[in-house]
Amino acid sequence: PPAEPLTELRQAGGVRTIVLNNPRRRNALSLPMLQSLRRDLLHDVKSRELRVIVIAAEGPVFCSGHDLKELSSEDDVKHHSQVFELCAEVMTLIQKLPVPVIAKVNGLATAAGCQLVASCDIAVASEKSQFATPGVNIGLFCSTPAVALGRSLPRKVALEMLFTGEPLSAQEALMHGLVSKVVPEDKLEEETVKISQKICESSKSVLALGKATFYRQITQDLDTAYKMTTKVMVDNLTLRDGQEGIEAFVQKRKPVWSH
Repeated sequence: PPAEPLTELRQAGGVRTIVLNNPRRRNALSLPMLQSLRRDLLHDVKSRELRVIVIAAEGPVFCSGHDLKELSSEDDVKHHSQVFELCAEVMTLIQKLPVPVIAKVNGLATAAGCQLVASCDIAVASEKSQFATPGVNIGLFCSTPAVALGRSLPRKVALEMLFTGEPLSAQEALMHGLVSKVVPEDKLEEETVKISQKICESSKSVLALGKATFYRQITQDLDTAYKMTTKVMVDNLTLRDGQEGIEAFVQKRKPVWSH
């Protein structure tokens, strides 16, 4: 029989769910898995119908990181570079997309899998989930996952994870800001749907502007950030939906977004 796709894409009501679908390989981010994930993230991404993306996974492991079989000495440096470069492209792509991306985590997320969670805009995790960067234990320090972790976690927490390989519990991940919410496993779907539906109530064009601006300003000094965002607020008012939202508020009615 033909092999099942490494990722499954389904979309309804403005919400696209991308499911990592290789549980027998612990949803490892092999080169084909990364290619499939990138394809699903980019598919018809400018459509007015697409409002939010959820990344989920089959099986007890959300994502175990890179497929170590691809990183052995049997493959050359060119292949190794291709794997890490594509992974970096996918991680940065998530933040460049015009819609919010939610990680729906139910299980273990390690190494580049932990990087994937840290790269998403929002992350909802079940209570049983754990997060780790254990590369140091096998002689491959998690340097690329450290980029996302170092921007999501306090420095000393990120470095303890990187130096020891020890996992964070879901509650510890919540406390340190790696995930947005932790819920019982049987409430994970409900909570993810709730957040997704709330996002779908807003204007896509306004959210796209806001998301892009957030990631631009976060790396800037305070004065530069305020100067840039002040201009963006003015630009926001020139959007059709910017004016529609204000008019609707004044008129005490629901806005009708053009997106």
